[in-house]
Amino acid sequence: MTARRLSSAALAAAAIVGAVALPASAADHARPERAKVEISVVQYDSPGRDDRSRRSLNKEWVELTNTTRRAVNLDGWTLADEDGHTYTFDHYRLEGRATVRVHTGEGRDTDSDLYMDRRNYVWDNDSDTATLRNDHDRFIDDASWGGHGHHGSGRHH
Repeated sequence: MTARRLSSAALAAAAIVGAVALPASAADHARPERAKVEISVVQYDSPGRDDRSRRSLNKEWVELTNTTRRAVNLDGWTLADEDGHTYTFDHYRLEGRATVRVHTGEGRDTDSDLYMDRRNYVWDNDSDTATLRNDHDRFIDDASWGGHGHHGSGRHH
C-alpha cells in the first residue's frame, strides 16, 4: 500500500469512528409531546330568553379541547370569569384530542359534558374573560369578548 492510500484509509477510518463517537443531538430524540389544553369555544350568550331555567343555563358553556394525543388530568384546574365565579374540576381526565363542554347549569357529568351546578348565569353577554388555570394556579389559556382590548386564543360565539 502506498503512503497516499494508507493516509486516505486512515482518514476514512477516523471519520467513521468520529461519527460513531459523537453524542446524539437533541434533534435525534423525539421530545415528548407536551399536553396542551385550550379554550376552544365560548357560548356566553345562551340562545333564547335568559329565564334562568335549567335548559337556558345549560346553553351557556365553555368548551376545552386537548390538542394533543396525551390525556390530561384536570383535577384541581379552574375555569373562572372576571367576577371571580370559579368552577374547579374534580377528578376529571380529558382524553387526547378530546373536547369537554362545561355548562353553567345543573346536570349529570359525563366524559364530554360537565356542569357547574349554578342557578345564575356566569358569563357576561356584553364583555367578559374566561380564564383557565392549572392545579398550581398557573395560567393556561383565556378567551375574551366584548369591550376588551385583547382576545385570547379561544374562538368566541
